[in-house]
This record gives sequence, C-alpha cells and structure tokens, in this order.
Amino acid sequence: MRKLIYVPIIHMSADLGSIAKDVDRRGVAGFGEEFWKRHRETISDFWDSIIKYFANLEAKGFKIYQDGLVADGEVGQRIVEEGIKSGSKNYEVIDDLVKRGAILVQTEDFSMAKEERDRIVKITQAKTITEKLIAYLKYILTKNRLLNKRDNFIAKRIDKTLNHGETGILFLGAYHDIIPKLSKNFQITEVKEVKKIRDY
Repeated sequence: MRKLIYVPIIHMSADLGSIAKDVDRRGVAGFGEEFWKRHRETISDFWDSIIKYFANLEAKGFKIYQDGLVADGEVGQRIVEEGIKSGSKNYEVIDDLVKRGAILVQTEDFSMAKEERDRIVKITQAKTITEKLIAYLKYILTKNRLLNKRDNFIAKRIDKTLNHGETGILFLGAYHDIIPKLSKNFQITEVKEVKKIRDY
C-alpha cells in the first residue's frame, strides 16, 4: 500500500510570482482593503495550521509533490528557495520537510504549467477592457480542459514515482480533482477537507 498525505492548498500572493502585486491590487479594488486584509490573514492562518501539522512528522524518505513544481533536484530546490524569498509559507513547509529528509519530485509538465500561467498573465497585463475580456474568456474556455490534463499528468507522476510502502505528500490547489485519477492502491489522508477549502 502506498500512502499519500493530501494538502488541498489556497495559494498566497507570494505563490503567484510576477502577478502577485497585480492580484493584490485587484483584490483591494474589487473587495475593499479591509476585506482583502482579512482574506490574506485567513490564508496566512491556514498555512500556520499546515506548518503545525507537519512540524513533528518524521519525513525522512517521504516524497513531496507540489502544485506547479516542474523540476526536482537542484533546480527544484532553487524554485523552493525563490518561493521562500517571495514569502511563500507553502515553500517554507516544503523546505523544512526537505531539510528533515523528504525528497522533492517533479510534479508537473513544464508546458502545461506554463500554458496556464501565460493565460493568467494575459488577463492581468491586458491594457483595455476588451483585451481583458478576450483574455478572460480564452482562459475560462480552456481552464477545465487544461486542469484535467494537468491532473492526469500529476496522477501519472505520483503513480510512477511513489513505490509500494512509500509515503508522499501532495500540495495541490483545492480546485484540482486528483483523487479519482489515482490508482486504487493508495491510502489517502486529507490534511484539510477539500470541500471546505473550495467553499472558502
């Protein structure tokens, strides 16, 4: 039996790279400064609870799968370090687990992850309402298909790289639907209920 600890995640602004400032600016503009501040605090509290969950876990030999992680080894570790510099608690958790003996595993296909990121960037960088609307519609029309392709790839990566008797930790955005795509010989532990995270 293979074990998978599944962490459905909420991305912090720090996880969004170059579009983080634009997302924050639009969040304040759309919801108001006070609401956006509370939202950010809620996400920070969410990550504090994840940090606490993993604080005493014996992680030696565990394999880590991360939403958007397109490399492992030294390149993967540099991605983690850049995330930490940006203020990502997600990557802080991963770095701590790696320091305790866990292993980073390339989780995503570069071209698929880039395609989604590029579509989001086009929305945030649109200069006119028309450009923004066109970029948004293109994103909406392809989002589910692309998410499904990414989920299939991730499920295959986990199936291929997590061996019998091993434990993996999967950090994946709550709107992914990965569980039905995994083989049946996984014992899955949800750190947080996916439905509650999606409802937030």
